[in-house]
Amino acid sequence: MRKAAVLYKDIHAGTLVETDEGEYTFQYDTTYIENYPTQFLSFTMPVTDKIYDSSQLFPFFEGLIPEGWLLEVASKNWKIKANDRMGLLLACCQNCIGAVSVLPIIDQDEDN
Repeated sequence: MRKAAVLYKDIHAGTLVETDEGEYTFQYDTTYIENYPTQFLSFTMPVTDKIYDSSQLFPFFEGLIPEGWLLEVASKNWKIKANDRMGLLLACCQNCIGAVSVLPIIDQDEDN
């Protein structure tokens, strides 16, 4: 399982999870919901306490991943396969252009 903290303008907005089965979930942080109820990440993911789930990486996060020659450079330098979308998101999107950043959450209980 891989997890990421999703920040909106340096404020923790929620958590993105890729399960061991390759499913994805995103949940807004309760504090973010209370303080920023209209500051959604995407029109397709309005602020709610509902857990979003999908069999593929959500299109919003998919759009943050580099494309073309930049994807090739990232994939080669970090030795990440181009189809490992969560891996690319975690490696390349910690300091995105725009308001959203995706930071890996390292689970201390898992073996590395």
